[in-house]
Amino acid sequence: MKLKQSKQKFDAVINADIKVKLLVEGAKVPTYGTVCSAGADLYAVLSEPVTIAPHETKVISTGVAFEIPVGLVGVVCARSGLSCKQDLAPANKVGIIDSDYRGEVVVVLHNHGNQVRTVNNGDRVAQLLFMPYVQACFQLSDTLSDTVRGTGGFGHTGV
Repeated sequence: MKLKQSKQKFDAVINADIKVKLLVEGAKVPTYGTVCSAGADLYAVLSEPVTIAPHETKVISTGVAFEIPVGLVGVVCARSGLSCKQDLAPANKVGIIDSDYRGEVVVVLHNHGNQVRTVNNGDRVAQLLFMPYVQACFQLSDTLSDTVRGTGGFGHTGV
């Protein structure tokens, strides 16, 4: 994996070379909206518009596949404008693309609203982030260290 700090953008930005394959005619390479964008927009590639009824879920093709370096994971997230203004967001909330997956990245959009929504060819349907991950080496133990929180679960702080 080749990680390097970008001199073109900002010193704090880390760039990674990610191979992308366009699987169908009309597919688009993901793009960043601004120089500081963490997520790259994924575009719908459709032969005809897809209508999503209220509380319905549809699979949206992007026509792209990636070769993600080992040590990085692709994370598919909602686009804030699409989810807040159009009520469309990934059904699984966050999609994970492992580094050994080479198939098409699809976005499973769910309509959380009460109005019919339409996705057109070329629409930005999600954003894709690349992040390092840690793969745990699980160690069985009969005890765990004590903390102030202890076993306090959901809402234990009063929220």
